[in-house]
Amino acid sequence: MSELFDAVDALLASRATLPPPAERKRLRTAHGLTIDEVATALKVRRATASGWESGKTEPRPPERDAYARLLDKLAELYPADTVVTAPARDAVVPATFTGTPAPAAGPSALPTGPAPQAPATSENTQSSPAPTPTPTPTPAAAAPAVVPRTAGTTRPSSASRRPSAKKAAPANTPAGGTDPRFENGPLAVVDVDDGKVLAYCTGGLVLDVPAKSLPSLVDWTLTEAKLGAPKLSGPGKPADPLLVLTEAALERYGLPAVLTEEERVAGRLPEGHKVIKQLVRAEWKLTKRGFGPWARIYHPATGSERACVQLCIPSWQALDTRHWGEAGQLPPAELARVLGVYASRVMTPRGSTAVTGLELMTALHPATRASEPDAAGKRHSEHNPGSLGKDPVDCAPCEVPDGHPLLKDLPRFHVRGPGEKLFEEAYDWARPLTDDECLRRHLVGIDVNMAFAAGANGLPLGLGAPTHVKDPVFDPKLPGSWLVDLSHVDLSRVKTGKDKWVELDGTLLPSPFTPKGDRPEGPAWYATPTVAYAVELGYDVTPVEAWVRYDNGRYLDGWYNRLRDAYLATMADLGVGADLSPEDFLAAMDGYRRRDPELAIVVSAVKATVKGGLGKLRERPRGEGWKPGQPWRALSRPTWRPDIRGAVISRTRINLHRKIVKHAAFTGQYPVAVLSDCVVYAVDGESPLDFLPYREGKPLPGGFKLGVNPGLVKHEGTQTVLWGEGVREQFSAPELNLARYIKDGTVTDQDNGE
Repeated sequence: MSELFDAVDALLASRATLPPPAERKRLRTAHGLTIDEVATALKVRRATASGWESGKTEPRPPERDAYARLLDKLAELYPADTVVTAPARDAVVPATFTGTPAPAAGPSALPTGPAPQAPATSENTQSSPAPTPTPTPTPAAAAPAVVPRTAGTTRPSSASRRPSAKKAAPANTPAGGTDPRFENGPLAVVDVDDGKVLAYCTGGLVLDVPAKSLPSLVDWTLTEAKLGAPKLSGPGKPADPLLVLTEAALERYGLPAVLTEEERVAGRLPEGHKVIKQLVRAEWKLTKRGFGPWARIYHPATGSERACVQLCIPSWQALDTRHWGEAGQLPPAELARVLGVYASRVMTPRGSTAVTGLELMTALHPATRASEPDAAGKRHSEHNPGSLGKDPVDCAPCEVPDGHPLLKDLPRFHVRGPGEKLFEEAYDWARPLTDDECLRRHLVGIDVNMAFAAGANGLPLGLGAPTHVKDPVFDPKLPGSWLVDLSHVDLSRVKTGKDKWVELDGTLLPSPFTPKGDRPEGPAWYATPTVAYAVELGYDVTPVEAWVRYDNGRYLDGWYNRLRDAYLATMADLGVGADLSPEDFLAAMDGYRRRDPELAIVVSAVKATVKGGLGKLRERPRGEGWKPGQPWRALSRPTWRPDIRGAVISRTRINLHRKIVKHAAFTGQYPVAVLSDCVVYAVDGESPLDFLPYREGKPLPGGFKLGVNPGLVKHEGTQTVLWGEGVREQFSAPELNLARYIKDGTVTDQDNGE
C-alpha cells in the first residue's frame, strides 16, 4: 500500500502548482536568496534555476516538487503585500526618478531609460556639486528597499516567428514612451537553450529566434526583432541593433567559439570562411575591419534608410576584461542587463570602450545636418555648427606625435624637445619624504572622480584648422598651442585669489607645467589651460609663437554631461548618492562594488569610456606595415585631434594642481606623490577626513572635497609610512611613485613610469 501512496504523491508532485514568474522572483528576493543558492539547494545548474524563475522553462519531477515546496514556504513567510528591506545579494535596485520606491532589478527589471539629468559641474566650481535627482539610500542601509512588481519577462509562443511579447515599460522610461521601432531595446544576447535559439533583451524580455543561419539572423534582427535605439541628437541617426553571440550561438551559426592564434592577431576570420561566404551570397557586406570581435554587417544605405547590424562576440575578447571585468562570462540575461544599462545611459557599444567614447562625441555632434528647404522644397546636407565636420583638418607640427607625415623631413633619429613638441600629459611625480613626514603614521591617497571628464567640461576647444601666429598676445579664451618660457614662475610665491599672494615651500610642490613635475628650463609648447594657469598664479607670459584656432566651441560639453549622468545614475543605484555628507559618502563607497557586481562593471566601463575616448583623439599606428613618415588609418578621421586631447589633459592637470596649492596654503600639507588623478599625503590619521579641512561640514573653497560628482575626490587607499619607506628602500628608489601602489599596497615591479 505504501508504494501506491508514494506513486500517488509523485503523480501529484508532477502537477505541483507554481506561482507566476514575477512572484517566484519576489519570494526569492524577499528571503535574501540568490539564484546560485536556490540552484545549489535543488542540485541543478544556475541557468536551469534562472529559467524556472523567469518562466522560460518549467521544472520536472522530482525537482518540481522541491521547487514548489520552497516557494510555498516562502509565500507563508512573505505574503503578497509584504514590503521587504533586505533584497537578495544578486538583486539591484535601479534609481527611479519619480520619488517612488525602486523595483527589485534582475534581468526582468532593467533600468533602460536614459540617465537622469544633473546640473553641470566644473572643476572650478566644486563647491556646488550636482545634486542627484533621486532619493538614495543611506550608507547604513545594506541596500534600498525592494517592493513587489509585475512580471517583466515574457516569451512569445514558439509557433510565432515574430517578437509578439510586450514588456512593461521601466519605471524611468521617458513620459513619451519608447520608440515603437525599438520597443525591445537596443540589443539582445543570442543563446541556445535546449536546442532553441533565444534572444535575451533588456528588461527581461526573451524572444524566440527562428533564424537558421547568420544571414537570416541579420535579416530577422532588422525586420522583426524591433531592436535599436533612438538618435542622441537632432541631426543624428538611430543606433544600429547589437547582437551579442554566446559560444552556443556561435556553434549554432557555424562560427568558431574562439579564434585561432593567426585569426586573433589578424583580428578577424579569413575571407574564405564559410559564414562569410554565406553573407556574400545573401548580398550582405562587412566593414573594412572584417568579421572580428566587433563585426558590422550591412546593406548599402538607400536614401535615409539604414540596414546594419553589429555583432559582439565575447569569447573572441570583444569585452576587454580591463574595462568589462567578467562580463563576458555572465549568463545571457545578466550580460544583457549589464550591456543594456550601459547602452541606455551612454550609447549602444560600437566596439571597445575607447571606440564607443569617440563615437559618442560624433553621435552628439554629427558632422552634417539637413538644410532649410530650397526653392524646390528640397533639403540638402550641410555642415552642422559646433561639430568637427566630416573632413579631417591639419594639425600644427608641434601637436602631432613622432612619425607623423608632417615630420617626415626631420632626421631619422631626431628627438624633439619641449621647444618642438607639445607634451601635455597626466602627472607622474613623487619626492622623498621630509623628516617631519617620516614621523607621520600613514600615507593616505585621494583620487579625483572622472577627472578627465571634469577637465573637458566647459573647455573651449578648436573646431577647425589652426592658424600660425608670430609674437602673439596670449588670450586665455583662445584654444591653441603656445611656445612660451614659463621657467620664471616661482611656486614659493603665488596668487591664490584676486591680489592675494601666499608664501609656499615650492620645493615640495610639483611644477604644474610638466608631467614629471620638473621646473621648465626654457621655452616650451603648452596648451592654453597651462599658460592661463601661469597668468592665474600671478606671472606675466610672453609667447614667441602660437598655433591658435579661431573657430572654436565647447565641443565636449554634451559628451561630458552624458557620461557624468551615466556615472552618477549608476553610482546612485549602488547606494552612493550625490547629496551625502562626507562621512556618509566614505561609508557608502566602502564595498559599493559588492552590492551589485554587475552594475559595478557598468561603472568601470563608463570611466574607461572617458579615458579611452580621449586617448582615441591621438590614436597611433596599429601595425598594418606602417613606417615613420607615412599616414596611418586614424588620420583620415575628423576626430583625430591630438590638440583636443592635449587641452583636456592640460586642464585636468591644472585643476589638480590648483587644489594642491589651495590645500598647501591653508593647511601647510604638501603631497608626496601624484599619479594622474591620485594624490598621496603623509598624515597621522587613516582617513581623508583626518587631513582634508572641513569646517561645519563645508570644505575648503577651491580645495579637495569628498563626493561622487566628477571633480570631487574619494578615498583611494591608506598604507603606513613604514610601508612606503620600505618599498622605496627595496627598490633603491627614494622617489618611487607610491601613488601607483597606495590602493592595496601590492608592489609587483619597480616604478618604471608605465
